[in-house]
Amino acid sequence: MIKQRLQKVIGHALVDLGIEPADFSLEYPTDFAHGDLSSNVAMVHAKISKQNPKALAEKIVENLLGQKLSDVEKIDIAGPGFVNFHLKREYFVKNVQQVLKEGSGFGKNNLHQDEKIMIEHTNLNPFKPFHIGHLVNHSIGESISRLLENGGAEVKRVSYGGDVGLHVAKSVWGMLHEPYDGKEEVIAYLGRVYATGATAYEEDKNAQLEIKEINKQIYERSDPKISQLYDWGKSESLKYFEKIYALLGVNFSFQFFESEMAPIGLFLVEEFLAKGVFEKSEGAIVFKGEKYGLHTRVFVNSQGLATYETKDLGLVKRKLESYDFDTCIIVTANEQNEYFKVMIKVFEFVFPSVANKMRHISHGFLRLSEGKMSSRTGKVVTGESLIRSIEDLVDEKIAKRELSDEEKSEIRKKVAIAAIKYTILKQSPGSDIIFDIKKSVSFEGDSGPYLQYSSVRAQSVLNKAEKEGISTFVDDSADNVPKTVSEFEKLLARYPDVVRFATVQLAPQQIITYLIQLAGAFNSYYAVNKIVDATDEYSSYKVALTKGFAQIMVHGLSLLGISVPEKM
Repeated sequence: MIKQRLQKVIGHALVDLGIEPADFSLEYPTDFAHGDLSSNVAMVHAKISKQNPKALAEKIVENLLGQKLSDVEKIDIAGPGFVNFHLKREYFVKNVQQVLKEGSGFGKNNLHQDEKIMIEHTNLNPFKPFHIGHLVNHSIGESISRLLENGGAEVKRVSYGGDVGLHVAKSVWGMLHEPYDGKEEVIAYLGRVYATGATAYEEDKNAQLEIKEINKQIYERSDPKISQLYDWGKSESLKYFEKIYALLGVNFSFQFFESEMAPIGLFLVEEFLAKGVFEKSEGAIVFKGEKYGLHTRVFVNSQGLATYETKDLGLVKRKLESYDFDTCIIVTANEQNEYFKVMIKVFEFVFPSVANKMRHISHGFLRLSEGKMSSRTGKVVTGESLIRSIEDLVDEKIAKRELSDEEKSEIRKKVAIAAIKYTILKQSPGSDIIFDIKKSVSFEGDSGPYLQYSSVRAQSVLNKAEKEGISTFVDDSADNVPKTVSEFEKLLARYPDVVRFATVQLAPQQIITYLIQLAGAFNSYYAVNKIVDATDEYSSYKVALTKGFAQIMVHGLSLLGISVPEKM
């Protein structure tokens, strides 16, 4: 790729000038007037070599011009010493050829070739609804998974569900007091009785004692009635999860549960208690994190029950037994940042060979106008209810269009998912997300549906070109192309580097920023150019550009977990 090639020759130029190369940038400038690529190499090395930046830039440019770079039209110096590269028209023609030749493979790379990566995300909990926080976690985790797969990695997706603990005991308590009568959806019922149990736990001391006893009975399976309700609730929850996974377009290689991890984790805690990693404190077993600038965590409580921390130890062991990973990524909300700092320190003692393979990625919260959602109070905004609300708005937008019921159904589902995932992924993962439902479904500007609409528009142009017999042939001579390179063409050429950068940073928002810019450039190009025109000698090239755009949009959106409907 051109960036990598130019970085190498710039490095050679520095060596020729007797300067040891240091880190410098070579970036695509925001303003196209500043060239196709711009570098701060002279300013960085002027400080090191104690030279004037502009004078050093002139020496570097002189050396580069002597190397006769095949794809470079000219090199100039701007501002305090930026070195700007202007690429030849032929370079952009070759790029269009490459896009069409590689098809859906254009944008793939080998940054993680043959690596084995496990990524834990989504983590739906039995007995609780699928809420919008899960949508955030899923969207980020799944997009990162796809970036890694696009980089050549073998990715195993893991979901880890909390099927034991006080939240489950609260649900079972609610089920005992409000038996299921079959008049509502099971998952709605489970959400409702959970809220009932949670409220009772806080407001009624007797209920609190009962729920704590139920929690113990679930672990011990000592009460047949409790076990029956628990098994039924978990089974129904898992059926519901399968529907959610199908809706989101994700398949998990492994699904683990807390109940399986407690005995494994307890064994490890006992083993490393004897080795001094853990300590006894007031009837509990703890890890004293203060020794390492962290905080203390309880691993076994005073009742002798495994805490979440101990179950996480068991989870790491199960992951290792299930897959020989090179890297294990865990995606959670940022409220768990301090928790994972402690846990990764514990992993260093318990799993020294893999502690450096563990990576925690955190995200902010998605907020609606009502503020932070809560399933504890029952005022939870479920993921499904949000999706349905968006689907209703999409229905309003397409109601008057001549579309079949099947086409409307496809548009409704795909646009709703795009609206949500785009809004989530356009933020950097650590930031909170403000979700405006009406803006999210706009077919214009800053939205997922706008990207889908632009892609559908391009495909419509291609269908028209096919009907009129206009091919997408681009020859090597550059004789059948416009003399001026459009900004649209220049943006097309950047795609592989954008994907590489997003993959290195694990930053899906970089893909979104690029796709919005590219879609805007295409729509501007579409507005001022008649693309399909048998009398236009450049029509084949314009159609080729449009095909390249359509391919890149589908590929880029797929990295975000978004698919494109056939019509909109």
